[in-house]
Amino acid sequence: MSLKLYNTRTRQLEEFRPLREGRVDIYVCGLTPSAEAHIGHARSFLFFDVLRRYLRHLGFDARYVQNVTDIDDRSIARARETGEDWYDIVSGYYASFKESMRRLDVEEPDVEPYATKFIVQIVEMIGELLEREIAYVSEDGVYYDVSKFSRYGALAHRKIDELEAGARIEVDEHKDDPLDFALWKFAKPGEPSWESPWGAGRPGWHIECSAMTRTVIGPDTFDMHGGGADLVFPHHENEIAQSEPLMPHPPMANFWVHGGVLLSDGKKMSKSLGNFEPLSELLDRHDPQAVRLLFLQTGYRKVMSMSEESLDAAAVSLERLKAAWRKLHPHSSAGALKRSVLLEQIEAALNNDMNTAGALAELHRFAANVDAIPEDSRSDAFREFSYALEMLGMPPRSSWLEVPKVELAADFLERLQRELSGEISFNGASPHDAIERIIAERNLARMQKDWSRSDRLRDALARCGVTLKDGKDGTTWTVDA
Repeated sequence: MSLKLYNTRTRQLEEFRPLREGRVDIYVCGLTPSAEAHIGHARSFLFFDVLRRYLRHLGFDARYVQNVTDIDDRSIARARETGEDWYDIVSGYYASFKESMRRLDVEEPDVEPYATKFIVQIVEMIGELLEREIAYVSEDGVYYDVSKFSRYGALAHRKIDELEAGARIEVDEHKDDPLDFALWKFAKPGEPSWESPWGAGRPGWHIECSAMTRTVIGPDTFDMHGGGADLVFPHHENEIAQSEPLMPHPPMANFWVHGGVLLSDGKKMSKSLGNFEPLSELLDRHDPQAVRLLFLQTGYRKVMSMSEESLDAAAVSLERLKAAWRKLHPHSSAGALKRSVLLEQIEAALNNDMNTAGALAELHRFAANVDAIPEDSRSDAFREFSYALEMLGMPPRSSWLEVPKVELAADFLERLQRELSGEISFNGASPHDAIERIIAERNLARMQKDWSRSDRLRDALARCGVTLKDGKDGTTWTVDA
């Protein structure tokens, strides 16, 4: 089975086939660092990180391009308010974002173009659109004429009259139609600017990505363009409108891949609403690997709501994976990675539109049964498990070898053994491992609809001071006060 992805352009699940043998070019719209990044940004970049890792696993040379919008109205406005230089503002926020990506194990882009480094190419592209009379010069800048592009709205699957109903003209915009958008904004006094044949100014938001893809990847169709679902319209729709009239062989991208938005208190996280915690601060409070695991538990295209409770549950799930890895770690040794049932099941999940929730379920199933792995197979199992974790962007690290301290009674294991009358052996197990072993046995009993055994295991833990709580993200446990 080959990889299938949902293509926003066709609204279908399609088999992914690279345009060039063995090579995949991916362009993802990056950050506009005019404020602190938040967890909603992280969700998008975490997904594309997993996608790139998986494409490499499949044997592709995946070239990943992620731009930086280092000039925009908000950073200029903030500079005006604070008296700081606009580029110092951008640089500070972007440095914070990059550190957060490092903590989340998001790999660096292969190419990271900055908008202000591509002014020459942007001006050249605007000139070509003017020559073809697809754009026009106005009092405050150069605008794209949407009426000249018959396929406008195709990516969003909406007709122009539907789009016009929701369009509006911003203050100080001098354009012929509400749907027209700025390619070049003439500079106001004191604003940063670059020279152009039409007057000093700066690029509009959308044109930079069109110029960058054409320069960095090439003038023809490339494999995959991505970003959050909120970019479908107008940003990606406008990219298509700018790029395709100048292309020898449209479409701009073969696949358009979009991730779902993240909600906070039922609302989309955004800079304008201010309803978010800076990503850097959230990662100070929560294990970054648990944050990644939380996102793996939800399909990338789904709208997702995040809470402190869901982050805490993800931390518990992560600890189960760590515990299984610790058990296999003493058996690590050099050797080639072998094909296994675990990797085949993970591939089957990811080939189905990057079903990371399914892949994670296979990892947890493996972890729950690690005690049953024969001694002579444990070295292979360790390599397979470690490789699968790395492929999902959760590389095991030395800190995983540290067993969490569990505040339980000194005779906890003895009491538990008596409660269960030897039903489960805990020889050599830590209290933490013993609890996880009982949870795994209880999960198996519940799958087999053996409710009597399931209740007996739960009650045995309760009498020893441990309370289980079942939720949609699995079973968590707490030590009674």
